[in-house]
Amino acid sequence: MNSALRRASEELSFPSYYEACVRPLLRNPEGHWPRCCAGGCEPCAQTLIKVAQRTLELLGTPRVTPIPEW
Repeated sequence: MNSALRRASEELSFPSYYEACVRPLLRNPEGHWPRCCAGGCEPCAQTLIKVAQRTLELLGTPRVTPIPEW
């Protein structure tokens, strides 16, 4: 999982020091994920989701449940 997360981070220009923020999403890929609050957070939940989705794709276990559009 670590190598897939690192690759996804590199592909999406996501700083490696934020990778720990993505790991909870990977542990529960079909669970409730955060959503963007439009508050200018760093990293934004949308960015975390993009990295998590790409990591899961690289692992061969893409998310099945759609992420709701709010």
